Amino acid sequence: MEEKQEWYLEYEIQTNRPGLLGDISSLLGMLSINIVTINGVENSRRGMLLLSKHEEQIKRLKSILDTMETIRVTKLRLPKLRDRLAVRHGRYIHSDVDDKKTFRFIRDELGLLVDFMAELYKKEGHKLIGIRGMPRVGKTESIVAASVCANKRWLFVSSTLLKQTVRNQLIRDEYDEDNLFIIDGIVSTKRASEKHWQLIREIMRMSATKVVEHPDILVQHTEYTLQDFDYIIELRTEEDEEITYESVERPTFSQNDGFSMFDF
Repeated sequence: MEEKQEWYLEYEIQTNRPGLLGDISSLLGMLSINIVTINGVENSRRGMLLLSKHEEQIKRLKSILDTMETIRVTKLRLPKLRDRLAVRHGRYIHSDVDDKKTFRFIRDELGLLVDFMAELYKKEGHKLIGIRGMPRVGKTESIVAASVCANKRWLFVSSTLLKQTVRNQLIRDEYDEDNLFIIDGIVSTKRASEKHWQLIREIMRMSATKVVEHPDILVQHTEYTLQDFDYIIELRTEEDEEITYESVERPTFSQNDGFSMFDF
């Protein structure tokens, strides 16, 4: 028995009139295409996850929809992660026009951001994710919340969440490629001992997910480049906020600074 395939349909409403959705639903029914989920995704756009046994029916759907003056089809394709999240949350994830691996969020979209990162964490194998943002915008909290959603154990290699944390080694059960490793680029470059950097390089070679806060600072002081990152996430308080490092001074430490339980 042939299995049904999911498709993502997105259209922009040109003329909003009563019964428009009903007309489209009736058309889908006549073509034996089921609606899995439907939601408004952005302004006057609506997104749908569809289920169909035959690709030919999807092609027929597209040709008919293209004749309708009341809508304009913007996407009809096999669903991507961003499509599924758009329907789930009712808003679309925005990527950089010039750099398609950079995704932008504002603080009001933390739920969408957590869901997006959780889906990335669930993918097996090596992934290097960078996250940019000003202090107290919610970067670390989002990383950890996404770990919980993805049922991943998270480990701080360097962090300032509670107090300055710098790891120089892992214990045996922490060398698990299913774990999530969190690195603060500012802390690591300021308090970098050779043992700490040996550990970071070792973790970078693991087939696991690594998340780096302040990736721009990390690449300025190491052999790594932004091209090494699979995804870059930008988190702002509001859309027009500029992310700078002028007020994010690299922390200074003295010999009297307290060490966390992870300093070895």
